[in-house]
Amino acid sequence: MTTKLSAFTELKLFVGFAANLRGFLRKPMTPDECAQRMLHGLQTREESFLDILENGIYAIDNSPYRKLLVHAGITIDDVKHSVRNSGLEKTLEWLLNSGVYLTLNEFKGRRPIRRGNLELDVNPRDFDNPLIAGQIVSQTSGSRSGTRISMDLAHYEQDAAYVYYLDLNFGLLDRPFALWRPLPPFIAGVKDAITRCKLRLNVQHWFSQNKYGIFSQPVKHYLMTALMVHVSRLIGRPMPAPEHVPPRDVWRIAEWLASYTANGNPAYLHTNVASAIRIVQAAQERELDISGTFFRVGGEPLTVTRAAIFRAAGCEVACHYAMGEQGLLGIGCASPNAVDDVHMLLDKVAVIQREISLAPDFSVLGNLYTTLIRTPPKLMLNVESDDYGSLEHRACSCKLGEIGYSLHFHTVQSYEKLTSEGMNFLGSDLLKLLEDILPNKFGGNLMDYQFLETEEQGLPKVSLVISPRVGDIDETSVVACVIDFLNQCSGGNQYGERWRESNTLRVLRQDPSATGTSKVHALHVERQVSEVES
Repeated sequence: MTTKLSAFTELKLFVGFAANLRGFLRKPMTPDECAQRMLHGLQTREESFLDILENGIYAIDNSPYRKLLVHAGITIDDVKHSVRNSGLEKTLEWLLNSGVYLTLNEFKGRRPIRRGNLELDVNPRDFDNPLIAGQIVSQTSGSRSGTRISMDLAHYEQDAAYVYYLDLNFGLLDRPFALWRPLPPFIAGVKDAITRCKLRLNVQHWFSQNKYGIFSQPVKHYLMTALMVHVSRLIGRPMPAPEHVPPRDVWRIAEWLASYTANGNPAYLHTNVASAIRIVQAAQERELDISGTFFRVGGEPLTVTRAAIFRAAGCEVACHYAMGEQGLLGIGCASPNAVDDVHMLLDKVAVIQREISLAPDFSVLGNLYTTLIRTPPKLMLNVESDDYGSLEHRACSCKLGEIGYSLHFHTVQSYEKLTSEGMNFLGSDLLKLLEDILPNKFGGNLMDYQFLETEEQGLPKVSLVISPRVGDIDETSVVACVIDFLNQCSGGNQYGERWRESNTLRVLRQDPSATGTSKVHALHVERQVSEVES
């Protein structure tokens, strides 16, 4: 269910953002403040959890979490007693076993919550954080327009501390920095620019996959970006105006990186995994030396195969782990056990795991997240994500380990969504396309279509598998149909155009792949098997 904000609410949020932005940026955040914020958060996790539970859940009559707790017969005093005697994570496991949790589909408002005789119809806004006054309306990189989130500047200040320590951890504080991230309504670029300005860290270029300008963007999104640029200049810490660099012109970024390698001061770039690989490949095609460049990547899995592409070009790479509803959840380890090893930010979220059955012969341990600070746009209480991987406590010699972030997460995969070019297309959208749209338009039935995700030279390739039983088809028309559908299901944000420009999607004529139990899933992922590095 999608909830559209009224024009008045949109205006109110923008005015709040504008009124507070100058004061926010004028007061820099110091390294000591970053460290103290993180240390204090780690030391007060249990108190923070109980504060949110009492004031953000039990005090809110229409909170779905409150209704789950009441249905389970659990009072705030019961939770306090459990935390005091058993600790936070054991308490969350008790709540999970009592039915106090949300699946991803429940949290996204796609399915009602059902626990015994309790049934709750919910939509995504039911999980908005009542403890904040949202100032920014943004959208996550998921495909559904219902994933709108409102955020306030206090949330950016919280994540600024993590950004500082990420740069410190890898020795990046003095490197020339640029980002290649889309403009609003997508939030990653905005967040990067604002947090670095708050920290007084440089941003030399904001390369953007979409165009910047009053005639190129919805007016409200252009005004938000222009306001940020203008205010940063007023305070004497100017952030650059965005520069449009579509994937076909990626060589421009490669040339910029090469210029700094030539000067002996390699640059630092933040983008998604596939975009970073395109930059490396463009440099190789033009025989540009970008060795020493540091890539901070997110949005897609950083696999062993992909990491090897960066190393072969003489570059460094590290990933972060984030969720639009919470912001940063993990930042790269400088002494990793895996290429995608991150320190989970345990002052910000608590993490437990739950076994999730995906098929009769296949299950995974999925992560459940609980909010521990007041600033994220959404509150989570044992909310399932569609990511799974290895969680392990271990001592670490990097800066984050020294502070006390002991929980590592790596070898991250997704069981719910097709991820490519930094965009996430969820299973419910894919099913509608494969089971309804395509068979009705081109023939065949739901067993004749499947998405196949593979990697070629580290880049994501998505094939639409169509059984030969369907007969002759115009493959160009099929691709156009898929891209048009993805543009529509992304709420008018033209996600499909990223696939069109990058030639990510192709048609493959063969029978869809089946599991060992003869099931044909909408998405089949073929991952290259690589020897795990020591």
